[in-house]
Amino acid sequence: MYIIVIFLCGIGNFAMHRAMLESNHPLIAEARGNFRKMLGPYGSYILEFFMLAAAMIFANMGMLSAVIFYFVYTLANCAAAWVLFSNKH
Repeated sequence: MYIIVIFLCGIGNFAMHRAMLESNHPLIAEARGNFRKMLGPYGSYILEFFMLAAAMIFANMGMLSAVIFYFVYTLANCAAAWVLFSNKH
């Protein structure tokens, strides 16, 4: 059950991540440029994947704290996306 919850949160995180990267917001464009210099064009997606994989591994070991952490991480991503998209000029 833990893995299913984390997997569903992961789908949401990747969707929000992609929407934020495609928003062309100046702050996101600057961060994307820094990631590209260090990790290549898909560096932020790689970091997002490693977060998901680590949470799923820990959840598979029965750690409820991994589910709680990843759920809070998803809520933080939701809040960031909401702030970014609700501040239209």
